[in-house]
Amino acid sequence: MNAREDRLRRAAMAAGQEHLFRHWTSLSEASRARLLDEIESVDFALVGHHRSLARGEVAAAKQPAFAPADVFPLERDADQEARAVAARKRGVEALAEGHVGYLLVAGGQASRLGYDGPKGAYRIGPVSDWSLFEIHARRLRAAAARYGRPAPWYVMTSRGNDAQTREFFAEHGYFGLDARDVMFFSQSMVPALDFEGRILMAGEDRLFLAPNGHGGSLEAFARSGALEDARRRGLRHLSYFQVDNPLAPPADPLFLGLHALEGASMSSKVVEKRNAGEKVGVIGRVDGQLSCIEYTDLPSELREARDEQGKLRFGAGNIALHVLDIEFVAELNRGGLQLPWHLARKSMEVWEAGALVKKQGVKFETFVFDALGRSERSVTLEVARHREFSPVKNSTGEDSPATTRADLCRLHSEWIRSAGLPLPVPDEGGLHPVEVDPLLAEDLETFVARGPNRPEVRGHGHLYR
Repeated sequence: MNAREDRLRRAAMAAGQEHLFRHWTSLSEASRARLLDEIESVDFALVGHHRSLARGEVAAAKQPAFAPADVFPLERDADQEARAVAARKRGVEALAEGHVGYLLVAGGQASRLGYDGPKGAYRIGPVSDWSLFEIHARRLRAAAARYGRPAPWYVMTSRGNDAQTREFFAEHGYFGLDARDVMFFSQSMVPALDFEGRILMAGEDRLFLAPNGHGGSLEAFARSGALEDARRRGLRHLSYFQVDNPLAPPADPLFLGLHALEGASMSSKVVEKRNAGEKVGVIGRVDGQLSCIEYTDLPSELREARDEQGKLRFGAGNIALHVLDIEFVAELNRGGLQLPWHLARKSMEVWEAGALVKKQGVKFETFVFDALGRSERSVTLEVARHREFSPVKNSTGEDSPATTRADLCRLHSEWIRSAGLPLPVPDEGGLHPVEVDPLLAEDLETFVARGPNRPEVRGHGHLYR
């Protein structure tokens, strides 16, 4: 037994994980080396905490007190509109001063969509056939051109798609961006456990590791060197968005300006819930602290409660669009990521007795919105769903490629109609097959002002670019 093996055996035994070496004698030298590498990557102190959670040894919290968040509304009175005008001016200044960077969470695979590859590589443009990555990239190119500053793009991948993502960007020439302004980093993986707190195996020489949740994007941002890169560039704010939402406007002067004028550390965008039954978390207060209240945590009487205007009291649906200050991200990572861990009990395919079997186990995740409770000041901005939120999550039905493409067509049809331009013949569903390149316009005002010429005709659709 060499010194490394002895050290790791002792660490595993002290943590109650001696079973990791159960099949050691039957492993090849290569498999032994691989297993030792995996075990060495494990934070056994963290696993000990997760073990207590999995075994139910951590005391359950009392029923919290919930309250709605203060929301800067979509429909505004005169004072609010004056504040919005000042905020847009401040946001433009932040962008023109080069104080904004962009964090894209892109660790997922598109397997649920029937595509073998990173979700960001999935083609979603209804006319252009551009991928999710390309649509986001063109928005950032538009921002860089508009404000005369580079658009530093921090792309968080995962262990499963990092190499494929880097290859996809390289194959497409970084979609016209300067490769020096694009930084990839991968989120951390943590072991999944059984209900007794033992680390599960994915193979005879591999641990069952799972991504540490979207909150892990902040840990990975700091660990990877992206935080220091942002400081070197003089960035102050980080625009956070997720790869599956092609409507996300990362360089929004209003949002950035409201955040800056408030002196906030972290802010959020929300949309009005469609109805009380929509299974989405809402931004609200939990025991006085701002947070995202999960649908399952909110009592039914509060989910249904309405105000004097008939609107849902807890209707501020979280859409995972945030602004975080760079130094706030640094503070969250001081001494390790300062976010709570959440359990997800799931059926997994694990390695047991020489074969892969289905077994119930526990994965552990952190959520980025839990950082809201550590932000002394925050803005919650309501935006229009049809303009900013149409995620691609499911293969069919709601939040699917079909609904996202339809939403893109509807939004851009509005712009074209408002500009007094003709629309192509609608399809059998009544949709006009049109798309506007973000490099041409990211909003109605810009589209109308530029008065684009005749569009490209692609198939039966029109692409304005």
